[in-house]
Amino acid sequence: MAFTLAALPFAADALESDHMSANTFSFHHDKHHAAYVTNLNKMIEGTEMADKSLEEIVKASAKDPSKSGIFNNAGQVWNHNFFWNSLKPDGGGTPTGALAEKINADFGSFDKFKEEFKTAATTQFGSGWAWLVLDNGTLKVTKTANADTPVAHGQTPLLTLDVWEHAYYLDFQNRRPDYITNFLDNLANWDFAAANLAAA
Repeated sequence: MAFTLAALPFAADALESDHMSANTFSFHHDKHHAAYVTNLNKMIEGTEMADKSLEEIVKASAKDPSKSGIFNNAGQVWNHNFFWNSLKPDGGGTPTGALAEKINADFGSFDKFKEEFKTAATTQFGSGWAWLVLDNGTLKVTKTANADTPVAHGQTPLLTLDVWEHAYYLDFQNRRPDYITNFLDNLANWDFAAANLAAA
């Protein structure tokens, strides 16, 4: 069964007021993400991976250097599917409930979490991702390069930010720190993160 490009969970222009343009999504979702899906389908067609779930493909190919091309495309499809859900119109701000309590317990405060997240996203050299994950029962901030994903390392992702240049260059040019701050202040989908924590 071939994979299909997941639809955005909001209209392409829904984040315009929060400084993420429809133009960005026309390239990021409709071109970059779509290309990963197309490439993955071509690579797994007729192989033992053709009937596996996306997560199974990510985990299996992560351990096999001969399947690095499959991993890169599968990881990017998974990461992007997750990233779109990490965004929402009028998002950002401070989480509430069990997620807020867990962040305060594991980081010391929400401000400390934000500091760690901004540092991870800013210092990821080149292309990659910043994550809030659950790792052996503890919340952690982590970063991955290129297509790498916490799924391949036994961690449970709760929220992510794409820091590949194509994610922000049309709207923020070289100002990655402004893009990161804007995500935390205006776009982070804490309801999605809370649901992921509850499901874990």
